[in-house]
Amino acid sequence: MTTASSHRTIVVLVENKSGVLARVADLFARRGYNIISLAVAPTDDDRFSRITIVVDLESAPLDQVVKQLFKLVNVVEIADLAPGNAVERELLLATLGVPAETRGQLVELVQIFEGKILAVSPGHLTVSLDGSPSKLDDFEALLDGYSIVDIQRSGRIALPKIGKQVSRLRAV
Repeated sequence: MTTASSHRTIVVLVENKSGVLARVADLFARRGYNIISLAVAPTDDDRFSRITIVVDLESAPLDQVVKQLFKLVNVVEIADLAPGNAVERELLLATLGVPAETRGQLVELVQIFEGKILAVSPGHLTVSLDGSPSKLDDFEALLDGYSIVDIQRSGRIALPKIGKQVSRLRAV
């Protein structure tokens, strides 16, 4: 878990071509920049994909990351989603070992967090939960009393809040 001041969410619009994601990941690896979260998907325009990257600012200043990204040929645009100016979401999937006597407590916890139960077996539950990263952090902290068989969180996705200005960054 990181604090909002130690990371920044940037959105990179890239040409939807093979190898682009590998080049972006390679850039971060070569420079020693740490990626906290990474999510990629095509946009409504088949020519482009949107890469949402949560960057660890302790490993690299934001301006350095942006300068290096703009050196990549397939990068079209970069937007900085400053804290408080974005709606961020993640997905959590977890399979938990749950004895019959505590199953009701876990079901109630999932309901409180507006999650869903996806699969049930005599000793296990698989649950899903989506929401803000802090909501998932809170839920995950409450799972300490249960046997976690598997747990996976998706990369963070984000959009600017309606009515908020987004910094469209330019190459310098």
